[in-house]
Amino acid sequence: MQTERIDTVVIGAGQAGLSAGYYLKKSGRSFVVLDANPRVGDAWRNRYDSLKLFTPARYIGLPGGRFPGKGDVTPTKDEMADYMESYVARFALPVELNTRVERVWREGDTYVVATDSRRYEATSVIVASGAHREPRVPAIARVLDPAIVQLHSSEYLRPSQLRDGGVLVVGAGNSGADIAMELIRTHPTWLSGPDRGHVPVDIDGWLARHLVVRIVVFLARHVLTLRTPMGRKARDKTASQGDLLVRVKPKQLLAAGIERGPKTTAVRDGKPVLEDGRVLDVSNVIWSTGYRHDLSWIDLPIFGEDGRPIHERGVVTAEAGLAFVGLPFQYAAASDVLPGVGRDARYVVQQLGKRARNGVPVAA
Repeated sequence: MQTERIDTVVIGAGQAGLSAGYYLKKSGRSFVVLDANPRVGDAWRNRYDSLKLFTPARYIGLPGGRFPGKGDVTPTKDEMADYMESYVARFALPVELNTRVERVWREGDTYVVATDSRRYEATSVIVASGAHREPRVPAIARVLDPAIVQLHSSEYLRPSQLRDGGVLVVGAGNSGADIAMELIRTHPTWLSGPDRGHVPVDIDGWLARHLVVRIVVFLARHVLTLRTPMGRKARDKTASQGDLLVRVKPKQLLAAGIERGPKTTAVRDGKPVLEDGRVLDVSNVIWSTGYRHDLSWIDLPIFGEDGRPIHERGVVTAEAGLAFVGLPFQYAAASDVLPGVGRDARYVVQQLGKRARNGVPVAA
């Protein structure tokens, strides 16, 4: 296998990886950004057709690159994908596509990144593969009637993928609520999962786009951080309860005719069963049940008892050249979303640069 020596390897060409790439380019260091997808922006491009961002364009530009068009317009997922692709071209970022990272480990003072086609040896590695990597589907999916169409929300694109008949959307977060609102137009639809609360304003209205979002972004970047008691409390609450509904409100789900139900907990005669005992005779199930952040391919002793990497603002404490960008609440509530990821990328690149200049050894 061919080996390439380089200063820094960035894993993932999403918003986190491209932000890190921007600051690495400014620093003059040699680097490469690796991504398994065939096109930059595919992490957005491959999601369901009707997806729109929550945040107006003025707040989502990557470092050094304003999002084009009117600042108060909320972009579609394809517009976001195209913007990321043009961002790479504008700043001539060295992105290697169709390249899946299979393992990262250390040999002496050198990090080794093995992909499906090449081996990289680097002084530092920035993991920006996203907070969500592997779709999570409950074990009960395996015992549903084989005639039921099953899709994870990451596979769902449009209603035409489904059979005629009812649909159960399992998971009442933002994606599940969005998908249910789309499907009720063509299919009887049930939405399963607890109500975690909602943002009490219309985020697409004038007031939200011009004032409320500005306040929320400020709070998420500067107040709800790991440095404040309020921020640490928000982190713990988000980790245990999940996010609030943002665009879709519970009253809209009810008005649309969507049947709400508790968790889906079992299967009876091949059909899904809700926690309250209801058996649903549906033809389709959409699992909007989130993702598992799988970091097992990082073969380094950097994880705590909870399986999460031990770090300070993304910089791994036990490995002088290893860092993360884009983790949930890496530093602030905005760390894994567009308004906050650039700041974390800048900090991580600066810290890795300082360690390299000061000759900080890799931990033994």
